[in-house]
Amino acid sequence: MIVNYTDNGWEIITQRSHGLLAGQICAQWKKSDQPGRWLETLIATTEHDDVYNEFEDSGLLTASGGPKNFVMTRYEKEYTSRLMNLALTKGRYIGLLIARHMNFLYSADPEGRKFCAELKKQEATWLKEANATVKELEASYRLLEFCDAFSLLICQGMVQPEQRRMEISNGPDGTFYELFSDERGALIVESWPFEVPEFQVCYESRLVEQLVFKDEAEFREVLQKTQVVVKELTLRSGNK
Repeated sequence: MIVNYTDNGWEIITQRSHGLLAGQICAQWKKSDQPGRWLETLIATTEHDDVYNEFEDSGLLTASGGPKNFVMTRYEKEYTSRLMNLALTKGRYIGLLIARHMNFLYSADPEGRKFCAELKKQEATWLKEANATVKELEASYRLLEFCDAFSLLICQGMVQPEQRRMEISNGPDGTFYELFSDERGALIVESWPFEVPEFQVCYESRLVEQLVFKDEAEFREVLQKTQVVVKELTLRSGNK
């Protein structure tokens, strides 16, 4: 989960809500630049962070009893294996994209390195079964990675005030993209990579006022009872 500390408590955004926002961003990509395996790329982008379910899995709290932000989590074989199995049963190309993301997340983790190496060994077989090429896969994953990075900037509240510019990431074709917020609160992206000059996205968050919890069961109960707030944003071309 994504955890942001605010004056009124913890803002909690689930990993799946972040993934859905990434999928919304991906869905607007310019049609002429979309990867050939478009639908599978879009699905994998939306589901790339489904490895963790805050309402079922453990590892929710820090040692001091506060909610654990996603950057504090480490490789967990049970969860990563579950996500890979789900992805592969949906489709080999989706599985390939999720495997690439697992490698991005866990290849430097001492416990995750072996798992990532095993996935890499399977890549050639899965590519053949998917009737896909490495070039196609890399193009799709670069788009997934861009949308993931963009969604994380939004969900972590990292967009700078006073129209200060910040880097999103390099896009699939290597283009450098910047982001800033205009005087009306819309997010301006330059260069503009999307099909339409303006569109809306949203994600769900919960504001938990209690700061410390005795155990995960208490935190999960409070989180489930906390009202969901839908945050809506407008993305706009700087040339509009």
